[in-house]
Amino acid sequence: MAKKSASKLPKRKEEFTYRGYKTADLVKMSAEEVIALLPARQRRTLKRGLSKEHKKFQTRFKAKDSARTHLRDMIVLPEMVGKKVEIHNGKGFEKVEIIPEMIGHYFGEFALSRGRVSHGAAGVGATRSSKFVPLK
Repeated sequence: MAKKSASKLPKRKEEFTYRGYKTADLVKMSAEEVIALLPARQRRTLKRGLSKEHKKFQTRFKAKDSARTHLRDMIVLPEMVGKKVEIHNGKGFEKVEIIPEMIGHYFGEFALSRGRVSHGAAGVGATRSSKFVPLK
């Protein structure tokens, strides 16, 4: 019986690795080496070069621990890990702390622009059967 309770213990979390490299190793790598590890869409975007806005954001973000941005198509790079960013979702800014698991993803994936829809009950007259539902 003691063995069952031992199996319920949480597994020990190991340090995050991205394609076999630890975060500290990724930060030390050159930009070309990191780009080679990314998925095809992100690799293509970075090989074509960042726009003026992206470069401006990247330089400002390196100097600070947090920043606000409308750039939802910015790719999370290893040097951004551990910093905070506020990403615009079309209505307001959502605060996001960048963790190692986000490397290679776009900012827009972490600030959803559409809210969740929860439909209520059908109103009176919406269906044939609702004719017989008493009003309160």
